[in-house]
Amino acid sequence: MDTKAYLERINYHGSLRPTAETLRELQVAHLLTVPFENLSIHSGEPIILEDEALFDKIVGRRRGGFCYELNGLFAALLRSLGFKVEMISAGVANAEGEFGPDFDHMTLLVTLDERWLADVGFGDSFLAPLLLDEQGIQVQGERAYRIVTEDNYRVLMQRESEGDWKAQYRFTLQPRVFADYAEMCHYHQTSPDSHFTRAPVCTRATPDGRVTLSGMRLITTSPGGRHEDAVAGNDSYAQLLRDHFGIDME
Repeated sequence: MDTKAYLERINYHGSLRPTAETLRELQVAHLLTVPFENLSIHSGEPIILEDEALFDKIVGRRRGGFCYELNGLFAALLRSLGFKVEMISAGVANAEGEFGPDFDHMTLLVTLDERWLADVGFGDSFLAPLLLDEQGIQVQGERAYRIVTEDNYRVLMQRESEGDWKAQYRFTLQPRVFADYAEMCHYHQTSPDSHFTRAPVCTRATPDGRVTLSGMRLITTSPGGRHEDAVAGNDSYAQLLRDHFGIDME
């Protein structure tokens, strides 16, 4: 792991001590610089769940990725800095609140004096790590989260603008390795039932909101609201990838 190159990739210049504050700053820096994207799936590029291949893609070629890639490599970075971190399995909730299978998502358990849920691979979700064992509401700006226990799972909940709580994913605390995610990673790359194969997406947090290319639409959100524009064609799409995400698929 070339830690210096990774830190330069995420534009991080803060403390390297394995503390809760460092973890928070690293996650925020990562989410502001490295996009969540599924462009490999739509360009015929195989996704290889190995640290070296992920480093080459995300750091060397300045790409993004989806959960297995982003959280997998972020875990390697954290370990190189002295953090105790485990990859853990999650099932993602759909619009009806039903959960997908285990290994549908990879998230991270970081153990310091307290245990933290860290995640740089779920798209539009919590910006800073969450205290795993905190039973109450954890507020981040205009958003709020809580982690509840249901049977053998912990469930990540986000408060909607109407005040209702909606599940994002459920997870166990059993440590996992890349090989455990191989089957679901293959499914998400190949199955017509996977939402990742339906349309390309590239999204990144910004200091005051989010910028997203979803199919042929550019969507920006900020405190001023949500703005959506149609993308004129492939050349415009490629230019937007370069301008907003630093990605050159050529």
